[in-house]
Amino acid sequence: MWLPSKMVQSIAIAISMLRRNRKQDQYIFISDTDNHRVIKSINAASEGTVVAGGQGKGNDLTQLSYPQAVIADSSGIIYVADEENHRVMRWFRGATQGTMIAGGNGKGIQMNQLNHPAGLSFDGHGNLYVADFYNHRIQHFDIETN
Repeated sequence: MWLPSKMVQSIAIAISMLRRNRKQDQYIFISDTDNHRVIKSINAASEGTVVAGGQGKGNDLTQLSYPQAVIADSSGIIYVADEENHRVMRWFRGATQGTMIAGGNGKGIQMNQLNHPAGLSFDGHGNLYVADFYNHRIQHFDIETN
């Protein structure tokens, strides 16, 4: 597996299988937490590419701040638990910036707020579940409406 010396701390790894032209590729998404980015490796290649963040720590749509969990859907769209920005970001393939789909309204206890999101999961209907760590709850989001 590709693990460059510049990767400081990895928290989460997501594996997504996509079929293109009769070939099934395996994508590995790595949350490179302390470098504030997500890296994608195809078929365990020795090189990877930054697919989310990578513009330093921050709260712009091109930035992440200690990304924790990363999950990919069947289309290769990735979802990132952006811990210190208290939000979940969606990054389409080839995008230079993400879209905020949950949280992002500051740290808090309201239903439109998160407090250090730490885990992500989908159910069989495409709903996203977020482990809202310091609020001690699991939040449900319909990503089709976001």
